[in-house]
Amino acid sequence: MTRRIGIYPGTFDPITLGHADIIRRGSKLVDHLIIGVTTNPSKNPMFSNEERFRMVEREVANMGLTNVEVVGFNALLVKFAQKQKANVIIRGLRAVADFEYEYQMAGMNQQLDEEIETVFLMADVSLQPIASKLVKEIAIYGGDVARFVSPPVCAELELRVREQGLKGDY
Repeated sequence: MTRRIGIYPGTFDPITLGHADIIRRGSKLVDHLIIGVTTNPSKNPMFSNEERFRMVEREVANMGLTNVEVVGFNALLVKFAQKQKANVIIRGLRAVADFEYEYQMAGMNQQLDEEIETVFLMADVSLQPIASKLVKEIAIYGGDVARFVSPPVCAELELRVREQGLKGDY
């Protein structure tokens, strides 16, 4: 039987409870799940690659999932998946806008390697509105992000906002 190796890629800037939900559920669908922490300069990251990698590693360790590992990458997703010998890409969907983008990406990835299947997981209803971009905005403007991220990530966000003097007017 072929071993199912999955990739869940993202920038995780920062990792949210929504990401954690997809990791937990995705880990049940494959024999081995690789969380691919990648760069995306267009997203204007608040945390460095190394900081995001450590954050994701810590969150995964706290989940106690034995079939999950965290790997950093800066390459075309399909090339990364091939290098990891993955045959599944896991993507989370929150809204229709996510679907349109992800559907197009899945089609392109299939054109690049038809042996790698994309699987979409719908976000848990209670977690659907959570997006890293919005979590960062809330933190910058002094809002409480504790409902959207774990306590350690919350503390890191608050510290980063203070360090960078990002606090907006409110």
